[in-house]
Amino acid sequence: MRSRTSFSAATAFKQGTRRRTEPNWADLAVELKKPGVTLLILCEEYREAHPEGYGYSRFCELLRGFQQRLSPTMRQEHAAGDKVFVDYSGKKIPIVDRKSGEIREAEIFVAVLGASSYTFAEATWTQTLPDWIGSHVRMFRFFQGVPRLIILDNLKSGVSRASFYDPEIKRQLRHDGLSLWRRCSSARPKRPRDKSKVENGVRFAQSCILGRLRNQTFFSLAEANAAIARALDRINDHVMRRLGVSRRQLFESVERPTLAGLPLEDHEFAEWRLARVSTDYHVEFKTFFYSVPHSLIRQQVDLRATARTIEIFHRGKRIAAHQRRYGGPRHGTDPDHMPSSHRRYAEWTPERFRRWVASIGPQTQGLVVAILASRPHPEQGFRTCLGILRLFRDIDRNRAEVVSARAAEIGSLNCKSIASLIANHKAARHSTEPTAIVDHANLRGPDYFH
Repeated sequence: MRSRTSFSAATAFKQGTRRRTEPNWADLAVELKKPGVTLLILCEEYREAHPEGYGYSRFCELLRGFQQRLSPTMRQEHAAGDKVFVDYSGKKIPIVDRKSGEIREAEIFVAVLGASSYTFAEATWTQTLPDWIGSHVRMFRFFQGVPRLIILDNLKSGVSRASFYDPEIKRQLRHDGLSLWRRCSSARPKRPRDKSKVENGVRFAQSCILGRLRNQTFFSLAEANAAIARALDRINDHVMRRLGVSRRQLFESVERPTLAGLPLEDHEFAEWRLARVSTDYHVEFKTFFYSVPHSLIRQQVDLRATARTIEIFHRGKRIAAHQRRYGGPRHGTDPDHMPSSHRRYAEWTPERFRRWVASIGPQTQGLVVAILASRPHPEQGFRTCLGILRLFRDIDRNRAEVVSARAAEIGSLNCKSIASLIANHKAARHSTEPTAIVDHANLRGPDYFH
């Protein structure tokens, strides 16, 4: 009984008072986040300043105990520049349309750096892939760098199949200019410790952003994001009680120098699709058609579409690039992609045919205009016009004019009908010529009737 009492007292004394000089544990917790800094290095520096201080084991035990007393967002060890945790807030921000008064709710994207808890947030209309990637681009610009890894909360915009060991990142991200897919990893479903950093950041953002902005009315996404930016300044400049420094100070001193550099140009969202080359060596994207080399007919290709360009890849190699079409002709065709026989036809135009037949006469020119106008697309009448010109090479100009006038009159607008008209005109012309009278025994002369 006596020994149990003395043990409890000793334990209370040991936990309540410490005889040896202690370092500033908050400073050491910050130092431990810097690249290359280990507990052994920190302990050696501590013993150099305080030779009578704690040994390595006790030093580690006390530092770990201090870290456990921090907020949940600081419990996990995150090296500087290593991870950023991203998620959407479950709560949305209402935005009012000035004209109709209709209220539309916007999503709130939140990102928290692992080592410093430096926080980024913005409002977007949706959680779809274009908005999701756009938020990442703006997040990296806000951080002025890129961490090694992005931890996703299994959002469907970025993750097709959640797995801690082998998450399946959406195919579009594998082509992304920022190589997002190489940096993406997902948290395990129903494992809050995997994503405690962002979940705490989301809760903090909800209270500091939505709570403080609840009485304000926003009429545009830009207005909402301007207010969110002001709320972010409050969050990042707030001094964390146990560490004695703000998130911004911790970010500037510890994390920012370790981030990878940004590309020179902002990433432009691109939509990727699989497509199969049709028999006319074109691929379709949103009702418009773009050519590829004719040798790839029936091959499967990758199509990359941005707001300005359409790029087509085959086995990882770019084989075609076109300006994206939103109106006008539905086909974008590069002459170099055509077979040589098709390339000759591509140089034809209605105006060129009119110039060709003008030398024959106005009736023939009118026939060509009628043929081109009778087709849904003028190009469909080019071959007919070529066939007619070939038929007219064997007759004189006057006959061609007569045939053309007759063809236009009766609506004979194809090669077969015009060939028939040429033959009939030839037969009729021959029948009007006088023929010689032949002497024959059975023929009675004029004297017979006298």
